[in-house]
Amino acid sequence: MHKSPSRRTRPTSSMTVVPPGTPSAMGWAHRDGGLVAAGSGTQCVHAGTLPDPAYGSVTPPIYQTSTFAYMDVLTSAGFEYTRTSNPTRACLEDGIALLEGGCAAVCTSSGMSAALVVLNLLEAGSHVLCPIDCYGGTFRTLEHARRTCGLEVTYLEMADLEAVRAALRPNTRMIWAETPSNPLLRLLDLKALSGIAKSIDALLVVDNSFLSPVFQRPFAWGADLVMHSTSKYLNGHSDVIGGAVVAAREREDLAQRLATLNKTLGTSQSPHDCFLVLRGLKTLHLRMKAHEANAIALAKFLAGHPAVAVVNYPGLSSHPQHTLARRQQLGFGGMLSFELKNSSSVAVSRFLRALRWFTMGESLGGVESLVAQPATMSHASMTPEIRAHAGIRDGLIRLSVGLEDQADLIEDLQQALEQE
Repeated sequence: MHKSPSRRTRPTSSMTVVPPGTPSAMGWAHRDGGLVAAGSGTQCVHAGTLPDPAYGSVTPPIYQTSTFAYMDVLTSAGFEYTRTSNPTRACLEDGIALLEGGCAAVCTSSGMSAALVVLNLLEAGSHVLCPIDCYGGTFRTLEHARRTCGLEVTYLEMADLEAVRAALRPNTRMIWAETPSNPLLRLLDLKALSGIAKSIDALLVVDNSFLSPVFQRPFAWGADLVMHSTSKYLNGHSDVIGGAVVAAREREDLAQRLATLNKTLGTSQSPHDCFLVLRGLKTLHLRMKAHEANAIALAKFLAGHPAVAVVNYPGLSSHPQHTLARRQQLGFGGMLSFELKNSSSVAVSRFLRALRWFTMGESLGGVESLVAQPATMSHASMTPEIRAHAGIRDGLIRLSVGLEDQADLIEDLQQALEQE
């Protein structure tokens, strides 16, 4: 019996059909070479998304497979097992590395697994410097490594460069920089910290989750590694948990070690989640600008409201590190925090309950506005004493400013601040 040709090989009209993987004759086949010099918008739209070489899919497919067939004995098509590498994840890793200006990236199952991969670069007994006001999850992970893996950790005010120099030890191997910090929006001078790190042959690691490569390029200031919780702005839609670590262009040695660690620890991100983050990258430049525009308006409104004691937002000229923000950053971002003059638990709870457009919840960086009380949420793992030393008081409120209409968000804050 004659077997009819499959749908994928049946020519339509005068269309020529070529075997999968045939090199393209079209101009888009040469995009990669020009992306490094392209504008940020062009980079975001096209990073990691060269049409698929099999059938020309404009969006990279989800290679939802655990294993790949060998083409011959000891011969593969470049992928063998998804824990080690996967075409969808490779697209995302290439895209994030391009946007950050690094040589390579690894994508992990969460932001905390990204931190875990970074810390596993260190030998037992190594010393790490970390900001006292770091993210609560980072603090929890460092404390676990200190208790069980022999890591030594010093938490300090890293904006004080003399304090940083005084805290150095012969075994200091890493300086962990979170700038702006979560949740106080304090900044660290990356160029200065890079100089200190290089003077003792230590690594400078920068958590860039708050600003994304659209608003901050840590490699330009001497960072060795940049990490992200891709759950946040890179994905931007509150439907993915993921992380990433990027190595600087001149640190291919670190890139190789990161890839091996991601494979060894089993921390690699699933193909479907990588696909979703790739989708988010395409609008990153537009979303970040819209987040920032709303955040600036809300910060100014809150700063002028009689019920608000202090607003933490580097985009305000009143921020003590506003000049550093203008020099080091390309934008101010969509995160801010503030304290009410009446910071009693009753007043804070009343304010939080009254909000309509701000959803109380963990995480940040999505299209919807979120509100959090760090002391009871993101930083609950810190002891009250450490929170107090860091300046994270019970009355501190953090906003992840979304993409709703600016007037609606301001009106919502206004009515919540007027609750009796």
